[in-house]
Amino acid sequence: MLKVELLRYTPDGEKLVAAAAKLCYSPVGISQIEEDLNDDKVELFLNHLMDMGHESPIEHVNFTFGVEGVSRTLTHQLVRHRIASYSQQSQRYVRLSQFDYILPPSVEKNEKAKQIFIKAMEEDQKYYDEISSLLYNDHYNRYIEEGLKEKEAKRKAEKEAIEDARYIFPNACETKIVFTMNTRSLLNFFRLRCCNRAQWEIRELAIQMLLEVKKVYPILFKNAGPNCINGPCPEGIMTCGKIVEVREKFTKENN
Repeated sequence: MLKVELLRYTPDGEKLVAAAAKLCYSPVGISQIEEDLNDDKVELFLNHLMDMGHESPIEHVNFTFGVEGVSRTLTHQLVRHRIASYSQQSQRYVRLSQFDYILPPSVEKNEKAKQIFIKAMEEDQKYYDEISSLLYNDHYNRYIEEGLKEKEAKRKAEKEAIEDARYIFPNACETKIVFTMNTRSLLNFFRLRCCNRAQWEIRELAIQMLLEVKKVYPILFKNAGPNCINGPCPEGIMTCGKIVEVREKFTKENN
């Protein structure tokens, strides 16, 4: 099951953005940019900033998420957002003695498809175990012949065995990842991934992330969501055709 946690975020982020933006429009020096920035002025300044779309100052604020219960299909899409930092559970170093997997809702609803899917996952685990065992024996024997001590031979053989056995795993394989994005990158992420045309799993992730960041910095994300909540749908003939429903949903969440 999808789990999203906001692990860290830049403290006093909204005041930091206001101070950075103030510097752009004021002759004051660095030591004075936070003077007179009380809560009311920060809120007023940020609302103006977000409404006019001046996004460069918001890059100073970062958010780090911990996510689990997602598939490799999702993370392959996630890492395409390049202005971010990622740390993902490695299949090279972590043996998956019983890997979890993500079952798509459409498969869940079709009993026959579900049975086939689960059988495929179980067979993948069996083949992974068999292949990694065969490779482990090959590597272990080779290292012993080369003169390595038993403990070191086992360690190196294990790593090399699962490194190649992992090729058997499906995209459905569950994974865990920690990643950091700045506010501007997140707004772009939400525009693309909260859209109804985004793949269902990453859309669910994006919506959960949006809910988390709005708890701490609501003004920075007051207009966050898919492109169509702030203007016309950019998808052309590929539009989902539900712009009214989408706007109502995200307006409700924004409030």
